[in-house]
Amino acid sequence: MKYMKLGTKPDTFYTEEAVRCICRSVLSDVPTDLIIHVKNTKYLLHKFPLLLKCGLIQRLCSNADNETGQPIPIALHDIPGGEEAFELCAKFCYGITINLSAHNFVAAISAAKFLRMTESVAKGNFIVKLDLFFESCILLGWKDSIMTLQSLWRHSGWSDDHRRMQPCMNSVIEKILIHPSQVAWSYSYTRPGYTKKQQRSAAPKDWWTEDVSELDLDIFRSIISTIRSTKKFPPALIGEALHVYAFKHLPSPLEFQEQAQSSSARTDDILNKHQRVLEAIVSMIPTEPGSVSASFLFRLLKIACYVGASTSTKAELIRRSGRQLDETTASDLLIPSTTDPRSHDISTVAAVLESFLLQFRRHMPREETERMIMSMTKVGRIYDDYLQIIASDSTLPVSKFIELAESLPEMAREEHDGLYQAIDTYLKEHAELSKAERKRLCRLIDCRKLSPEARANAIANDQLPLRTIVQLLFIEQERVGGAGGSKGAPAISTLNEFSDAMAAQDEARRFRHGLEGGHRREEPAMGARTDNTTVAPSPSEPKIAKDERKKKAEGLGDKCDNKTK
Repeated sequence: MKYMKLGTKPDTFYTEEAVRCICRSVLSDVPTDLIIHVKNTKYLLHKFPLLLKCGLIQRLCSNADNETGQPIPIALHDIPGGEEAFELCAKFCYGITINLSAHNFVAAISAAKFLRMTESVAKGNFIVKLDLFFESCILLGWKDSIMTLQSLWRHSGWSDDHRRMQPCMNSVIEKILIHPSQVAWSYSYTRPGYTKKQQRSAAPKDWWTEDVSELDLDIFRSIISTIRSTKKFPPALIGEALHVYAFKHLPSPLEFQEQAQSSSARTDDILNKHQRVLEAIVSMIPTEPGSVSASFLFRLLKIACYVGASTSTKAELIRRSGRQLDETTASDLLIPSTTDPRSHDISTVAAVLESFLLQFRRHMPREETERMIMSMTKVGRIYDDYLQIIASDSTLPVSKFIELAESLPEMAREEHDGLYQAIDTYLKEHAELSKAERKRLCRLIDCRKLSPEARANAIANDQLPLRTIVQLLFIEQERVGGAGGSKGAPAISTLNEFSDAMAAQDEARRFRHGLEGGHRREEPAMGARTDNTTVAPSPSEPKIAKDERKKKAEGLGDKCDNKTK
C-alpha cells in the first residue's frame, strides 16, 4: 500500500467536552473566529488558514454578517466524506501532518473539490497534491487501484468525471493482462494447496480473480468484458473469475434452503440484488463448452430457482447444464423444491436431461458419435444414482417416478443394476403401492441387463412381483446351464445409427404413453418373459439337466397358482 505524507506540524486538534455534539478545536493562543458544523461535530477554527485555501469558505464568510464580532457559524453537513474528510482538509490548511493512502484518497479528493481547494485559490493547493498522489502512487499499485476504483464507484458511480475513474480502471485491466511471470506486486490468493506452490517463479494464472471479485457488479462486468475482448485469456480463466465472484456475492443453495425452512424471510431488496448478480454472471459465461464446471452451473441453477430468476436465465442455465450433464454427480442434480424443501424439483432435472438428449437428435460424424455414446453411458449411471436418491422421497408419485426412469433412453443403460436399486428403494419407501403399480415399476427392469450379484439379490427380494422373480430364475437357469444371454443391445457405432436409434426410442416412449392414456396392456420389459412363457432348453444341455429344469419350472408354476389363490 502506497502512502504520501503532507505537512510538517504536529497534530494539535483535540476534543472538548460538549453536551449535544462533539466539539473539536485547535490548540492555539489565537481565539477562534470560525465555527463549522459537520453533522454531529462542531469545529472551533480560525479564518486565516482556512480562507487562504478554501474557496467555498471564502464565499460563505464574505456573505456572513459579522458586525457582532462573534465567531462566524458555517454549516457543511453535506460535505462528502463527512467529519473525517473535512478534518483532513482542515489539517492541510493548518500545515498539520496528514497521511494519504488509497483508504482515504477518495474521501479527501471529494471533500477538497467540495471546498474548492483549487489552484485558482492558492498555489500548491490540496487538489493538486491529491492528483499527484493518484498518478504517481495509486495507479502504479495493484491493491491501491482496486481499492480506489471501488471507492470512486461507491461514491459517485459512472457520474464521476473520467479523469480518475477511467485511468483507475485502465490500470487494473493493464495489470490483469500482464504475464503472470511479470507480476511483482502483492495480491490475494487463498486457494487450497497454494502454500505448496510458493516456490514457483510465476504467480498463478488466476492471481487477480479474488481481488477483482471485491468490486461492485457493474465495475466487475466492465472489466471482464474488456479483458474478454482482448482474447488473451482462455475461456476457462474467465469462468474461474465468475466462479470466484459468485461464491463471494451469492449465498450457497444450502443457505437458501435453511432460510426457507426458518421463520425469517429474506427481504425483496436482498433477493433482487442476488437475482441481479446471478443473471449478470450467467450472461458473462463464455459460450465455449467447459468454460465453467457442470457443478457450478447446477449451483447457479439451484440459486436461480430460489431467487426467482427470469425465464430466459433459467432456460440458459438448463441448456448449458444439459451440454455438460455427463460431468456432474447425482448430488448436483438434487434441486430442492422451492415450495417444499423436503421434496425435490424433478421437473428442472427432467428439463436438463431433455436438453442433454437434444444433442443426439441429429446426425453426426463417427468420432463425435463415439464420444457422445460414452457421454450417454456416463449420464445413464449418474441418472440412475439420482433416481436411487429421490426414490426415498415419500411424496414422489409412482407415475412421476416411472416417467423419470423412462425419460432416460434404454441405450444409456448398459446394465440395470442402478435402476433395480432405485426401484427397490422406491418399493421399500412406498409400501402402500398396489400390485398393479409394483408390476408397472418392475416392468422397467430388463432382467438380462442385471449383473449376477444384482440378480441374486432380486431373486431373494420379497418386494418384487412374483412374475419378475420367475423371469429372473429363468435367466439365471439359462446362465448356469450355459445358454447365456445377451446383456443388452449391441453397441451403436456406425455413422448416424445413434441418432436414428434415439428417434426410435422416442417413438416407442410415445407409444407406451399412448397406451397408458386408454387401457394399457401389461407387456414385459425388454428381455423379460411373461408367466406363460416356456423356456426352450438349449440343444447342448444334457438330458438330465433338461429334465431337472423342467421340474423346477413346473414347481414355480404351481407356486404361482397357489399364491394367486
